[in-house]
Amino acid sequence: MVDYSKWKNIEISDDEDETHPNIDTPSLFRWRHQARIERMEEWKKQLEEHEKKKTVHIKKETDVKNKIAEAEKAGSGDLGDLKQQLKELEKKWKELEAEEEEIKKKEKLTPWNVDTISQPGFAKTVINKKPPKPKEEHLSEEEREKRMKKFIKENEKALKHFGMLRKYDDSRQYLKQHQQLVCEDTANYLVIWCINLEMEEKHELMQHVAHQTICMQYILELAKQLDYDPRACVDAFFAKIQVAEPEYKKSFEDELEQFKQRIRKRAAEKIEEALKELEEEEKQKRLGPGGLDPVEVFESLPEELKKCFESQDIQLLQDTIAKMDEQDAKYHMKRCVDSGLWVPDANKKSSDEAGDAGASTTKEESQTSSES
Repeated sequence: MVDYSKWKNIEISDDEDETHPNIDTPSLFRWRHQARIERMEEWKKQLEEHEKKKTVHIKKETDVKNKIAEAEKAGSGDLGDLKQQLKELEKKWKELEAEEEEIKKKEKLTPWNVDTISQPGFAKTVINKKPPKPKEEHLSEEEREKRMKKFIKENEKALKHFGMLRKYDDSRQYLKQHQQLVCEDTANYLVIWCINLEMEEKHELMQHVAHQTICMQYILELAKQLDYDPRACVDAFFAKIQVAEPEYKKSFEDELEQFKQRIRKRAAEKIEEALKELEEEEKQKRLGPGGLDPVEVFESLPEELKKCFESQDIQLLQDTIAKMDEQDAKYHMKRCVDSGLWVPDANKKSSDEAGDAGASTTKEESQTSSES
């Protein structure tokens, strides 16, 4: 059933039945209309002041809640005062709610007039539409890598700028201006950057970029949960994190701390892998003619043979080999030859080379004498 009661009390300035013959009717209508406009302006001002009070109160309450969360995390002793402030703010909020109820009640009882009746209900029609998700691309690993390289090449300056931002409002504004950054490729780039910073021992900078990485990952996760385009979730995430409940804030901080631990672990692994690769390269360079490492072979030698090589005493080496078991001696000397620790007949080769050079010289001298 339609409720027509709202039409019972309407204030109209041109109701001629209420005027007296001796009163200037147009002047009376103008006066009534002006008085009504002034009342409406005062009412509007009252509403605006009430909204301002609510906004200021919400900000104060949010600040106190954040301070309580920080104090609990730090184990500070100021919790009693902060909780007392929060109780007072909650009491003040109830008063504001009561005041708002009173305002609504007065608004409902206010008579309609020609100015309010003639106002349009809607200035425009807005249909809320779910933002479409970007189309999923089924790419191979090679295609993904190619796309990632292209994305970084086109946006590296913007990516680094976002990674260095510190305030939530700045991050929100920057992402809204550079919507192409709200994607999985940005999160991947920031993760790689964090690992490189940790490997370079830029620990503080790594922790800062890690914070921006988790912000991006939270936006992407929110988009998955809502089945939205991630670009449509930027405002929602930053609005939520800035007025977050202690539980939500703690969840974010825990995720950030775990991420930094994973970064430190991965950076340590990559450093270890790099050292192993370097060690392997050096080992390959020093391999002997038989493919053995002279350092490893030397470490495996018996102590008496080690002394021979350390002193470079050939006679001592010959005497030591003569005293050893024949099979052991052959085994160790073969390994020494294959690793380049021992070059067989090195002196003989040198003598032969010297002899060949001497013979050649003698022959030339003979030829010269005969010619003379």
